Amino acid sequence: MTAAVAIARDTRRRSTGIPSGPGSKPGGASAGQERVAAIQRLRLLAAMVDVAQEHGAARVSVAHVVARAGISRRTFYELFEDRDDCFVATFDHALARAAEVVVPAYETQGTWRERVRAGLVALLAFFDEEPGLGAVLVVDALNAGPAVLDRRGHLLDTLIGIVDRGRGEGRGAQESPPLAAEGVVGAVFSVIHARMLERRAARAARPSDQGQEPAKATRRATHGLLGLTNPLMAMIVTPYMGAAAARRELERPAPRVTRPAVERAHPNPLRDLDMRLTYRTVRALLAIGEHPGASNRRVAEHAGVGDQGQISKLLARLEHLGLIDNVGIGPAKGEPNAWSLTAKGTEIERAIRSESALSENHEEGAGR
Repeated sequence: MTAAVAIARDTRRRSTGIPSGPGSKPGGASAGQERVAAIQRLRLLAAMVDVAQEHGAARVSVAHVVARAGISRRTFYELFEDRDDCFVATFDHALARAAEVVVPAYETQGTWRERVRAGLVALLAFFDEEPGLGAVLVVDALNAGPAVLDRRGHLLDTLIGIVDRGRGEGRGAQESPPLAAEGVVGAVFSVIHARMLERRAARAARPSDQGQEPAKATRRATHGLLGLTNPLMAMIVTPYMGAAAARRELERPAPRVTRPAVERAHPNPLRDLDMRLTYRTVRALLAIGEHPGASNRRVAEHAGVGDQGQISKLLARLEHLGLIDNVGIGPAKGEPNAWSLTAKGTEIERAIRSESALSENHEEGAGR
């Protein structure tokens, strides 16, 4: 297993674990409550990403986070010790998300040069698609305390080791000093850090600068980080493969630049969910996702609701929120309801399952 895979697995376990209580049973109330806790945790992590971009990691408070997440301080302290603990979890979550796309891209290529390029393209695309999570890794981690700095240092050490494999490439590559890789990784992160700061400044300045000619840095910030692929690859290969290889990297077709990251909507469907999540709500959504067309009675069985009046009210609320649709004829015609998820409900249900899967991965890892 490569060091990159080890980091991906380790950070995934750390970032989302919600421990199971004794006597938890699959599908029981405890399992549903753990899912709710996992979702609340995700909402708090998403809120930390947002407020860190607005205030800077050093100035973020618990009050900022709970206000943005719409979650009580009591719930926050049930999940995290303090603000720093929450940011550590946010960093781990961001790193796990990045590793999910970068590691497979890196490992599908053959030569060192192509592996590094594929990994770099995946990383820059991730930063464009998830600017908040990218900023947590590159910008905000620098002001988030020793625990996060230690994690960031571990990540950089792994990247340095990958780049240092370039000493086995090309004529004369063995003559490159071991510190060359450290210098290369530092330079690459310095460029990305500067662009992220420009992007943050561009977002902050936009409301009051409409109609004005944007500064060069602002224009550059809106073009996306993926456009840096060729020049950054030229920097990486120069110490190991020489100037000719660097020129070839500069001349390669650039990866297609996606829609500017500063325009991208927040990707987390749970962020603005205007509802209180209980374990019964969660299990009702999961039941409808697993059994499209389920009747009230069948949903009630999966959600652990024995009272038909309660399940009717729960389903009516989910329908009002636009998460489910009744595709059946209904009691008025003497036929049972048949519930299916809407597009919005499907997004929520997938987010719930994703967070639950990450928690289960943590528990399996802790048990080994």
